[in-house]
Amino acid sequence: MTFIKETMFKFKLLLIFPFFLSLTGCFQTDMKQFENNKPKLDLFAFFEGETIAYGIFEDRFGNLKRQFRVNIKGKIDNKTLTLDEDFLYDDGEKAKRIWTIKKQIDSNDNKVIYVGNADDVEGKASGSISGNTLNWTYDIYLNIKGSNIKVHFNDWIYQQSEDLAINRAYVSKFGINIGSVTLVFLRGKTADKIGSLNLKNW
Repeated sequence: MTFIKETMFKFKLLLIFPFFLSLTGCFQTDMKQFENNKPKLDLFAFFEGETIAYGIFEDRFGNLKRQFRVNIKGKIDNKTLTLDEDFLYDDGEKAKRIWTIKKQIDSNDNKVIYVGNADDVEGKASGSISGNTLNWTYDIYLNIKGSNIKVHFNDWIYQQSEDLAINRAYVSKFGINIGSVTLVFLRGKTADKIGSLNLKNW
């Protein structure tokens, strides 16, 4: 009987383990797969000036939870990119985030990495670009139902054309996937046709 119980327990673990892997979203993506993708993303050049964005947040089951708009002003000074971001959410909440981003050389492999800071980011965001793709990760405090909760972002930006990039960020807590953020960034002539987004009322 003991043998049967142990066998059943191991069988249950085999069934549960893939489920938890799907919740955590813990996977490693080889950045080299993007190195030939075009247009080549230059983070500073793309976000210099005015950018607008439309975004959504979905829970881990794909249910739409929030929608938002962002006006972004990017300024380059002393080899630092500053992004001044103003948000409006569909429930009327407004927010601001100011990123300061610098390029650094990774002493281990002589690769360019991007390091960013913001008031609601704990520590630093860091990552790199390959081809048309930026991947960086960071811990950030989000206002969820009136409480500031620290979550982890695995953040990807894919430049699609001169004036458009798509952002997918996978959000986790204690290693468990809790949702994802999707953003579409518009800049240049494409953004000019729309103009700054209305952040007074949804």
